[in-house]
Amino acid sequence: MKNILLPTDFSMNSLNAAKFAVDFFEEEACTFHLLNTYTPAIVHSRFMAATIHGGLLEDNVKSESERGLEELLIQMNTYDKNPEHHFRCVSSFNLLTEEIKELVESENIDFIVTGTKGASGFDEVFLGSNTVRIIKAVRDCPILVVPDEFKFEKPVEIGFPTDFKRNFSSEVFEPVVQLASKFGARINIMHINEEEKLSKYQKSNRDILLEYISSTPYRLHRMPYFASKSDVIEFFIKEYGIQMLALAHYRHGFLEELVKEPVVKRIAFHAQIPLLVLPD
Repeated sequence: MKNILLPTDFSMNSLNAAKFAVDFFEEEACTFHLLNTYTPAIVHSRFMAATIHGGLLEDNVKSESERGLEELLIQMNTYDKNPEHHFRCVSSFNLLTEEIKELVESENIDFIVTGTKGASGFDEVFLGSNTVRIIKAVRDCPILVVPDEFKFEKPVEIGFPTDFKRNFSSEVFEPVVQLASKFGARINIMHINEEEKLSKYQKSNRDILLEYISSTPYRLHRMPYFASKSDVIEFFIKEYGIQMLALAHYRHGFLEELVKEPVVKRIAFHAQIPLLVLPD
């Protein structure tokens, strides 16, 4: 049985991510851990428990958190009729990222599924701030990021940008292979041509990676470095109909670069499809 962690702030955004999760794992036995954290008002964030009127009082945040989880549980049980799906509510006086790290270890969490509103107006960003905090804090569990209002659809093209400068272990890449097998999807390995040719080390890493995915359909793409990396990835997604993007989380990798890129360089690249963040 899989253990799926669903952080929630009781917003429509997080509810949509929770519904996406139960559809995504429809054919698997799962326990979904619905998590809401709360702290005194002075340190609360968008993911912390909130009252209907927007007020946050230290003497009622616990009851508001528990009440919100009870209401969410009713919604999820109404939406999800799979007898192999079970829900567990977790209301915790803790910082969101700290509680997530504790639950990943204690509950043997297989996936974290979280929502993000992505870009809007002048607040164009690659990912929402709380999503970025989760990604930065949790390095040992796959994280599935669901765009705002995105409805589940079976992915048949999964993209994976890489510079081949990292020797991935089979364990790190296993979630991508599993999902490709689960949905009958093709894995699209994308390399941006920053150099005229690959070094021996890059070629070795490429060959090892291709060996990992040899049992699944795949394509290898070499993209011209015509703009910022976020622009190239955005073009890659649209050109090849990518429906889910996987990024490895490691120092100086694509994900770190995208998060750090100035806003003006990442306006074109915001969360339009689910993003799978692979553990370090």
